[in-house]
Amino acid sequence: MTKLSVNVNKVAWLRNAREKNLPNVVSVALDCIKFGADGITVHPRPDGRHIRRHDVYDLKAAIDVELNVEGYPSEDFIRMVEEVKPAQCTLVPDAPDTLTSNAGWDTLKYKQSLFNIVYRLKQAGIRTSLFMETDLERIEAAREIGVDRIELYTENYSDGYAKNREEAIEPYVRAAQFAQALGLGINAGHDLNLHNLSFLHQQIPFMDEVSIGHALICDALYLGLEDTIRRYQTCLGK
Repeated sequence: MTKLSVNVNKVAWLRNAREKNLPNVVSVALDCIKFGADGITVHPRPDGRHIRRHDVYDLKAAIDVELNVEGYPSEDFIRMVEEVKPAQCTLVPDAPDTLTSNAGWDTLKYKQSLFNIVYRLKQAGIRTSLFMETDLERIEAAREIGVDRIELYTENYSDGYAKNREEAIEPYVRAAQFAQALGLGINAGHDLNLHNLSFLHQQIPFMDEVSIGHALICDALYLGLEDTIRRYQTCLGK
């Protein structure tokens, strides 16, 4: 069964616009769980534009589902993750000024440094995942690095879905099947929404998790949070 992890970054972004703790990130996360979310995802960035360090600690203390902490593996980030001990840490190759994640890891170029970071996280008992594109050679290197899962970066799928969804999904199916054969778990995220999620799940039903934030929060403005989460879970066959 593919789990839905709700990314609450945009909730924090709205809160930060007024510095009044409204909306409250923990309260919204707890509502997401009450309405059916299987996990919560956060991606703190160095400039604190949305999720801030204290949010990560507060969420870990408050929720009873899996917490997935995403981010660039700076020393400060890794130390925070080691202290918080989320269920999963997803390493993303973001520069500090990146607006949103826009590329997967070059696991060939950064193989040794990623190996060292993954080893640290696994010593702390944290499941590890790498944000990846569909290149098979780099996925094989991810397995050699020792990660538990990869998260397929799905922007290209999303961009190509309306034009030709079969063509858009093909490299993702190939990559997911290849990763599964290597013994890696499969997560997916970026630009997934109510229009394209069902087809992704139909074609890759063995995914462990999808992480969705921006589109889900946008949908909730019209549909309400409870109905939105229900619809996303329906896309995942639940």
